[in-house]
Amino acid sequence: MKLHYLFSFGIALLSIFGCKNNSESTVVEEKKQPNVLFISVDDLNTMLGSYGGPAKTPNIDKLAAMGVQFNDAHCQAPLCGPSRASIMTGLRPSTSGIYGMIDDNKIVSDNPATKDIVLLPEYFKQNGYHTMGIGKLFHAHAPEGVFNESGGREKGFGPSPKVRFVWDGYGTSDRKNYGRTSTDWGAFPESDALMPDHQSVNWAIKRLQKKHEKPFFMGVGFLRPHVPLYVPQKWFDLYSLDSIKTLPYLKEDLDDVPPIAHKINDLPMMPSTEWAIEHGEWKNIIQAYLACISYVDYEIGRLLDALEDSEYADNTVIVFWSDHGYRLGEKSTFAKHALWNVATKVPLIFAGPNIPKGKVVNKPAELLSIYPTLLELCKLPSYSKNEGKSLVGTMKKENTLDKIVAITTYGYNNHGIKSSRYHYIQYEDGGEEFYDLLNDPNEFHNLATLPAYNELLENFKKDLPKNNAKWDENSKYKFQPYFVEQKARVNPSKNKSK
Repeated sequence: MKLHYLFSFGIALLSIFGCKNNSESTVVEEKKQPNVLFISVDDLNTMLGSYGGPAKTPNIDKLAAMGVQFNDAHCQAPLCGPSRASIMTGLRPSTSGIYGMIDDNKIVSDNPATKDIVLLPEYFKQNGYHTMGIGKLFHAHAPEGVFNESGGREKGFGPSPKVRFVWDGYGTSDRKNYGRTSTDWGAFPESDALMPDHQSVNWAIKRLQKKHEKPFFMGVGFLRPHVPLYVPQKWFDLYSLDSIKTLPYLKEDLDDVPPIAHKINDLPMMPSTEWAIEHGEWKNIIQAYLACISYVDYEIGRLLDALEDSEYADNTVIVFWSDHGYRLGEKSTFAKHALWNVATKVPLIFAGPNIPKGKVVNKPAELLSIYPTLLELCKLPSYSKNEGKSLVGTMKKENTLDKIVAITTYGYNNHGIKSSRYHYIQYEDGGEEFYDLLNDPNEFHNLATLPAYNELLENFKKDLPKNNAKWDENSKYKFQPYFVEQKARVNPSKNKSK
């Protein structure tokens, strides 16, 4: 009896301590829910070192080595406002009707598609995360109340000299119909500390040094390399003009594209490639852009170093992305604003716990996938309204069998569809472009009119969005006359009532 009693007592003790240990392990497991560092960079194309480009980007290259780099990622709109709205809502522009710029606070409106939408940072907040954000994350900064802590955003794009260096912002445009751009380039100001991006990183570093009881979502939005292409002289010094190579350009390149493509590409407020050649500025513009990339790489390095030195280093998912690409003389101009590959292709990198290191994915991917991917990586419930697909499976084991495409939309019913080899563009009036990127990576030769490609074109048409929503009334783009005319035409009753 005594032995039986001792045995039973021992079992009871083991049971008690076992329960305690299980309870403790549950708490530990809860604490291990990963944090998120959400890094957005404005107007950044894929000229980065890790992408094989000429920019000196040791910190971004290091981040790529820590995780998975997507070599063929594409934005859902080649313009800041609608691209960021798509990422944050999880909806395609063709679903939301957000084709132009939009006030951050009006993204969620009486628009049937967005009225009940939960924005990406809000979803994390609703699931127990402490949310923080600074800089350009949505178009301006963020809707009110999205973040528990907001550092805001300094108005504009940083300090400017009293007189522009090169470009007046108007070019040859009709000033009544076009806006003025902040496009200009040159060494300014004297110190990194005077740049808004520097202050944003300072703000983020302070919060990485704090103790957080909850898992956190921290968004840091960088302004450079958005124009004006101003950074201190030391960043220009990294790139001698002799070392700068101009990008592929064919003067007759656009002779074979539909008339509507010329309308959309009508950007006289931007420097044209012919102007840059004539005035000897092409290399100077590229030098300034590369200098801006190296500057922002430095600031990202400061942010990543602070994370590495913090207690959150081993339990934070990092996503690094840009809202769209940027043309630096390709396709006749220096701008985004197009459905061509150079304007839609973006860097996209994920790193963190349980993410493969040093992996490169060459299949097409969409920025629309950021929202569902972060949810899966953070073990949060999926959000049924997300139109993008999680990339977690692709990161862990790239499936080579599935057909994968990336879709970009620019305005109402203008779409580009990118597969691994081909790029198909269809405009609202039925005009088409088709490029074989294996044999024509610069998209110089439009194959859409050749009968030999008819079957391929028909297959691509199956991937066009089935729904093309009218323009969201809160979204507009007065910078470009084509879009002003298109919105008035697509939404006639709304315009007549005003």
